[in-house]
Amino acid sequence: MSDHSVPANSEATGSATIDPTVLSRYAEAAIVEDEALRLARERSDELGAPAITPAVGATLSLLARLVNAKAVVEVGTGAGISGLWLLNGMRAEGVLTTIDSEAEHHRAAKLAFSTAGIGPSRTRLINGRAAEVLPRLSDAGYDLVFIDGAVTDQPRFVAEGLRLLRDGGVLVVHNASADGTVADPASTDPAALAAREAALLIADDDSLLPVVIPLGRGLLAAAKAQLEPETA
Repeated sequence: MSDHSVPANSEATGSATIDPTVLSRYAEAAIVEDEALRLARERSDELGAPAITPAVGATLSLLARLVNAKAVVEVGTGAGISGLWLLNGMRAEGVLTTIDSEAEHHRAAKLAFSTAGIGPSRTRLINGRAAEVLPRLSDAGYDLVFIDGAVTDQPRFVAEGLRLLRDGGVLVVHNASADGTVADPASTDPAALAAREAALLIADDDSLLPVVIPLGRGLLAAAKAQLEPETA
């Protein structure tokens, strides 16, 4: 061994491990939400509606911007928080289709969109069960599909989402961790089993490039390959 060898310590190799909790706190604290989002969060708390974290919202907005999203479908409207973030990243003429079975959630979301100055032509709120609504939506008609429903329904929603996704589009699953249970290989919790099944559907599709993003309750995002145009 050379006398000039660099000691194998984390500082010298640049491989120091950082507490993921610290990184998560930093990621969330770095995002400042506007008044419309703040009010939407207050309504979400009042309703007991599920809500994504600010960092998850910013990630959705970024992904929508990256795919130049014109048409987005969302499973789980909540109080409109995720919808506001998605619309922020979409094209100015883009339309968000958002599905929720709770009428109260739709009323809150409409108020959130109106408060943010988003015209009614940019949103399509569908009151109903996603399992019944998704099959009625057009094949390959959406640039981004965001799934934020019950974890036990993720396999069904992922299968439908992949059908809806255009080439070059992005599928995003929220709570892909099944509240942390998916990390335990011995867990037989129904939510953990469903999350694993959904992840396998994505992993087994050669047209998808997936990544797990450790924000909020865990995001699983997958980009669909852009097919090369046929040449004469």
